[in-house]
Amino acid sequence: MEQRTQFSGLWAVILGGSGGFGYATAHKLALHGMNVAVVYRETAIADKQVRENYKALAEQNNITTLLYNINALDDAARASFIDDLSNKTTGKVKVLLHAIARGNLKPLITETNDEQAELSMHDIQLTTYAMSNSLLDWVRDLLKAGLFHSDARVIGLTSEGVNKYWDGYAAVSIAKASLQSLTTYMAVEFGKYGIKTNLVQAGITETLSLKKIPGSEQLLAHAAARNPAGRITQPGDVANAVYLLCTDEAFWINGALIHVDGGEHCK
Repeated sequence: MEQRTQFSGLWAVILGGSGGFGYATAHKLALHGMNVAVVYRETAIADKQVRENYKALAEQNNITTLLYNINALDDAARASFIDDLSNKTTGKVKVLLHAIARGNLKPLITETNDEQAELSMHDIQLTTYAMSNSLLDWVRDLLKAGLFHSDARVIGLTSEGVNKYWDGYAAVSIAKASLQSLTTYMAVEFGKYGIKTNLVQAGITETLSLKKIPGSEQLLAHAAARNPAGRITQPGDVANAVYLLCTDEAFWINGALIHVDGGEHCK
């Protein structure tokens, strides 16, 4: 395999990188020489496969991978990660990808008024922190630790479910709407540190997270039918966009919401 070293010596920190968009992005950036530090939460059985995947990725591309099977939402775990990364590398973090998919998929109300089956305020708070506000904690702490590159990129992921009704998606939709606002404010306030913050809205993609949404099969079928390209979005499509945002040519893109869906959002 041809060795490409465009990002040699630099690091990607991927939150939620065991599969889906996170792993696809790690694979794409590794092809261009970027080292990868991955934070994820998996069982012991699943963890073994994740580690095998990243070991192969490192060997094939002559990069370094660091894996952390920890709770990305825990303050102590985040501090431990940052301390460990500081000690193990002198390279700087070029990109932080927030790909955490952890939230409650409940309706706002049920016909039986079963409070346990309905979305609670606690559910909303947990989901919003996981899929939105935790990004701010990670960026601030990495910045204070001096780990960011002078021209760094922070990228979040959102979906069409912010603006359209999907069954059981209310908490995630609220979180993603929050993330859109957060992206705007981070783009302004972290811009003076050389950090560009952008948001990618992926088209409907067949990931494990999507399959947990009630009616996901209908979402997939509808997306394929209305997409101008005649297919649904693949994780690699999103990874390609993240890669493009990491390039020098993307230096002036900040605070943007970028649709990566083949034009699906247009119909």
